[in-house]
Amino acid sequence: MSEPTLKPDQPPVTPATPILSFGPVTLAAPGRPVPIELRVLAPATGGKLPIILLSHGHGASNFLASMRGYGPLADYYAAHGFVVIIPTHLNSKTIALDPTGPEGPLFWKSRAQDMHIILDALDDIEHAVPGLAGRLDRDRIAAVGHSLGAHTVTMLAGSRVTDPATHEVIDLKDARIKAAVMLSPPGDGKDMAPWAAQNFPAIGANDFGSMTLPSLVVTGTEDFAPVFSERKDWRADAYRLSPSPKALLTLEGAGHLFGGISGYDAKETSDENPDRVADVQRITWAYLRSALYPGDEAWNDITREITTTPSIGTLQSK
Repeated sequence: MSEPTLKPDQPPVTPATPILSFGPVTLAAPGRPVPIELRVLAPATGGKLPIILLSHGHGASNFLASMRGYGPLADYYAAHGFVVIIPTHLNSKTIALDPTGPEGPLFWKSRAQDMHIILDALDDIEHAVPGLAGRLDRDRIAAVGHSLGAHTVTMLAGSRVTDPATHEVIDLKDARIKAAVMLSPPGDGKDMAPWAAQNFPAIGANDFGSMTLPSLVVTGTEDFAPVFSERKDWRADAYRLSPSPKALLTLEGAGHLFGGISGYDAKETSDENPDRVADVQRITWAYLRSALYPGDEAWNDITREITTTPSIGTLQSK
């Protein structure tokens, strides 16, 4: 079988440039069990750089669910013009908090709160990372998340979650974020399977009707796990149940890890496919580029490509 052809710099994506990676940067977070540790990646040169907050998933791995994971996305975004900030959320096994505590095992509320703290501390982050001072564009901030990280991003984008323990409606939208990408977010709680509803009730307590931020939702034709829902399009609910403007990309043949986005050669990837990773990289980059820079044609170019290349998948918008 022939080797896959990687397409990192295929148009409309700009050529890759060298990047810097620095971490951990540690932020004080009063009331949090531990300070926030994060990794920052940035192009080696250039100014007025847009920012991506990247939220890791939950998963079974020890280190991919932390600031050390998601290299295929973080490296790519940084090499193509973004500053990428990846925190280690409290659910990470690298922190090893008690998963039976009040917010465990997902620590779903604190994850979105982490992103608020990070945005409040951009000055501190900028000066902690060598060579970054004066290079951030605070008017162009996006959020990207995968799986549980996508749930975090839906909250930042405006979805409200009813806390299963207190029945309080939690609203953690952050107006500083201008666009979002949600890779395989949890869906509607009405269609959750019993196991997921019992073990992870918060991820099904979503109200997507208030999620007004322009967003791209990404799922796959094989992105399906009956322990979460018997409905195969469950992870598209963030698109289906939210107001416009939204886009939904359904990747042909993709499973929950989209070919391997959580780490290079990650064993947990059941659908390992470098070409699929390259498609996720390019398509999400193009969406964010055009969302943050009105008039940029990257998303229109990618849309035409997907329309004429059914092997990639299908795209809907509203």
